[in-house]
Amino acid sequence: KVTAVHKANIMKLSDGLFLDVARGVAAEYPDIEFEDRIVDNMCMQLVQKPELYDVLLCPNLYGDILSDLCAGLVGGLGVAPGANIGEGIAVFEPVHGSAPKHAGLDKADPTALILSAVLMLAHLGEAEAANALFAGVRAVIGRGERVTYDLGGTSGTADMGKAIAEEVRTLRG
Repeated sequence: KVTAVHKANIMKLSDGLFLDVARGVAAEYPDIEFEDRIVDNMCMQLVQKPELYDVLLCPNLYGDILSDLCAGLVGGLGVAPGANIGEGIAVFEPVHGSAPKHAGLDKADPTALILSAVLMLAHLGEAEAANALFAGVRAVIGRGERVTYDLGGTSGTADMGKAIAEEVRTLRG
């Protein structure tokens, strides 16, 4: 199911055009369920019933807002991976993008970046590597040792990354 997110009731020209185009494209794919939601209502829906949504189609501004909202639902920006997959090209990155204020301080949570790599490996058909890396992240966070401050620990970025790498090596034997 694809849900177009807009504010066409107020932003009649820009979001109205977005919604008209989305509906037109959706009509070309009758086997894929399509609906639309106004962005402020979508925020509430994602908090109350996230399981009702598969793919959100959004202009950039709403996508940025909703991705931060959803990251908050799963633990914060430091743990939310991202994938932008199109025809013939895909980009994988943390939902939050870069964190320049943390550059060189060894304090940024590497989880979102590593989980973005998990998504990339799965996309490339490297399921075994993706599963091992995910299991490594899960084990390190689950123990709560050698994790960054946002996860309740005192480790830095590098140490947490090393802990995950060590866990992956252990899991893969």
